[in-house]
Amino acid sequence: MAPTPVQTSDSRPSTAPKPLPSKNAKKLEAKLRGNVGRAIEDYGMIEEGDRVMVCLSGGKDSYTMLALLMSLQRKAPVHFDILAVNLDQKQPGFPEHVLPAYFESVGVPYRIVEQDTYSTVTRVIPEGKTMCGLCSRMRRGVLYRVAAEEGATKIALGHHRDDMVETLFLNMFHGGRLKAMPPKLRTDDGQHVVIRPLAYCAEKDIARYARYREFPIIPCNLCGSQKTARVSIKEMLAQWELQDPGRTEQIFRSIQNVDPSQLADVRWMDVMAPNPHP
Repeated sequence: MAPTPVQTSDSRPSTAPKPLPSKNAKKLEAKLRGNVGRAIEDYGMIEEGDRVMVCLSGGKDSYTMLALLMSLQRKAPVHFDILAVNLDQKQPGFPEHVLPAYFESVGVPYRIVEQDTYSTVTRVIPEGKTMCGLCSRMRRGVLYRVAAEEGATKIALGHHRDDMVETLFLNMFHGGRLKAMPPKLRTDDGQHVVIRPLAYCAEKDIARYARYREFPIIPCNLCGSQKTARVSIKEMLAQWELQDPGRTEQIFRSIQNVDPSQLADVRWMDVMAPNPHP
């Protein structure tokens, strides 16, 4: 089946959203844009001539990612193109008109991909069980296919700093692994590069920015209503943050500052050997 054509706005009314309402809002945008720019530079996320497929779910994180990347695109020292992509998973009640209307309003090329993963997930996963794992795997497979069809050199996902810290604890508590989300990842088959431009951004800042921008948020009625392990860990981290503000940031820094010689993985035995030249 031929891929759906990329849609563009004939009039392209604006490549910038409406002005922010206050000085505080502008300061917050500058902070987030700086964090995104620093993450892109630190990890070499975007290079000259890249075609970046920005994945939009309709949530606050992906809207923020698109807005900040479009802002950086106008001033970046390298040229890169943006293609906004939404996967319509055919969840009941999904407002199909919202994202196309938003993409038109900001003048970004886009593609809506329709694939009924919802029916598969609800059929395979027993009632009351967490659907996120299968749903995310199916969604990722579709997005990789679309990236290949569109010639995208980078796939941008809207995971932020808090997502990465939560994933660290998910893997520790439920998988027995010391593993998180990398800001930049080449897929196992070497075909795609996944980037997470919001890696240095705190979720609370993204939530404030989304309110300032009045993004037309689309809630997820599939996993958003479930009490998942991730939700429990989010609650744990929120409680820690109340007791010791800044703890989440410190945990994230530990992901960036790994010392394998001080762990117990036998695969790192050579690394654990004493350094003859301290």
